[in-house]
Amino acid sequence: MQRDKALSMLGLARRAGKLSMGHDMAEQALRKHKAKLLLFCRDVSPRLIKELEMTIEKHSIDIRIIKTDFLMEEIHFAVGYKAGVMTVNDENFSRRIIELLRQEENANGN
Repeated sequence: MQRDKALSMLGLARRAGKLSMGHDMAEQALRKHKAKLLLFCRDVSPRLIKELEMTIEKHSIDIRIIKTDFLMEEIHFAVGYKAGVMTVNDENFSRRIIELLRQEENANGN
């Protein structure tokens, strides 16, 4: 249930212009220190994760990273854009998404 709310919140963030989707846009948001949260889909390549983690380390970026259980297809359905990585560029949206994902994790006993 919280999973669906988190996807809906991502859709709202997208419509509000507070989401950077895809490798290039996410990396740009990270480098400009606009990103408040970095999300990876579970079916994204390990190489992409490693590359963005190196960018974060190289530029000393302080950001929360979450490797979600979402598939790229689910993100595509929720926000209208197929991407395996995205940044949330708003403190309030990111806080709420983290909260929803944490509740989902607790409900599943992880």
